[in-house]
Amino acid sequence: MAETMEVEAAAEREAINSVICQLADPDGNQLGAALYLPENAGPKELNQVVNKLLSNEERLPYAFYISDEELVVQLGSYLEKNKVSVEKVLTIVYQPQAVFRIRPVTRCSATIAGHTEAVLSVAFSPDGRQLASGSGDTTVRLWDLNTQTPLFTLQGHRNWVLSVAWSPDGKHLVSGSKAGELICWDPQTGKPLGNPLTGHKKWITGISWEPVHLSAPCRRFVSSSKDGDARIWDVTTRKCLICLSGHTLAITCVKWGGDGVIYTGSQDCTIKVWETSQGKLIRELKGHGHWVNSLALSTEYVLRSGAFDHTGKQYSSPEEMKKVALERYNKMRGNAPERLVSGSDDFTMFLWEPAVSKHPKTRMTGHQQLVNHVYFSPDGQWIASASFDKSVKLWNGTTGKFVAAFRGHVGPVYQISWSADSRLLLSGSKDSTLKVWDIRTKKLKQDLPGHADEVFAVDWSPDGEKVASGGKDRVLKLWMG
Repeated sequence: MAETMEVEAAAEREAINSVICQLADPDGNQLGAALYLPENAGPKELNQVVNKLLSNEERLPYAFYISDEELVVQLGSYLEKNKVSVEKVLTIVYQPQAVFRIRPVTRCSATIAGHTEAVLSVAFSPDGRQLASGSGDTTVRLWDLNTQTPLFTLQGHRNWVLSVAWSPDGKHLVSGSKAGELICWDPQTGKPLGNPLTGHKKWITGISWEPVHLSAPCRRFVSSSKDGDARIWDVTTRKCLICLSGHTLAITCVKWGGDGVIYTGSQDCTIKVWETSQGKLIRELKGHGHWVNSLALSTEYVLRSGAFDHTGKQYSSPEEMKKVALERYNKMRGNAPERLVSGSDDFTMFLWEPAVSKHPKTRMTGHQQLVNHVYFSPDGQWIASASFDKSVKLWNGTTGKFVAAFRGHVGPVYQISWSADSRLLLSGSKDSTLKVWDIRTKKLKQDLPGHADEVFAVDWSPDGEKVASGGKDRVLKLWMG
């Protein structure tokens, strides 16, 4: 009897075919040699293998992809369903996942009136503790997120406040107006730090701070304007240090990269890359056939949040902050160059590695209308794009390959924002709703109606706890899990 059982067990082992697999990271670097894995191995077993091969002290979570599609079943079922030959070496890409998990927002926790005109911009502070909103009523408001009440109304602008930007150390807030003026504020007191900064001749289209891992405490930021110039300012001396001029039409967006260069996107169809000690033009990225509307960096989340993460740890000194921010930046960037994605009125996007080449890595097509906003997920794995064609599209952050389309909005999508764990995506639309999309299932996770009119601005707090939205109905809404 025992003998037959042994024979059967041996036969069973024979029956489980093995698959030749090659594990690789998102950049294509192979992890060890090809392995023979049993067909009944799935994501759980692959997790064990990768943790072992990487000699991780603590087990880290990974997701696995075969030709850009997440592996959620055993290898055998995948091969059968996709009619893949067992003889071929199967490349499986492992992607590290955030160890923490953000709860999806499901309800509106506060509707805060106060602004007397449309809310045009909203931004959480890097530590997620404060929120700023800019409005057509010429004010900036700071909100206390614990009591969900107004903290300060910042007065000083004479025209619509089009953009607000927190320094990544959380110490300063800068707002830019339709009149081209910039004001620096102390978020602790709500008071302006000196007079408005003047120099731009037309309205402000973007503000971006120098990353804290390059300089702490934060002093320099760059602003872009419809006048075609970008200007670097010092918040301490309140002077314009450098004027970056060379674009022939309006600059629509600006980003200060982790390597210390500045990127500007313009209606002249080009993206220019500038060094920041003298303001010299380093290179020009050409390819778009119409206005460049939006730029995003693969490292944007860590650049924005600096030393702050989902744990809410506070720091006592600029030195400590700089050190932690640098560690976070290096870990996020890995060995690959910083990537840039651009979205345009020509309905397309380009993925660039500006430090490596002035030619795009790939052209991303599929939208039927202008691309209004592009955004990398915090882990750099995905790119999301929002378009006037009412859709949000998802792309591979390394290759730029199309992954999925999220449909559900019935009006143009104005702005998108990611959850800190890169698992959920938020979109705000002209159709007055916010929607939360699940990246794993590629489906709508939550529909958030509630605004009475177009939603112009959305932001998901870097600590993952809250979402803020504002729009034409003049109210600010806070949403919770």
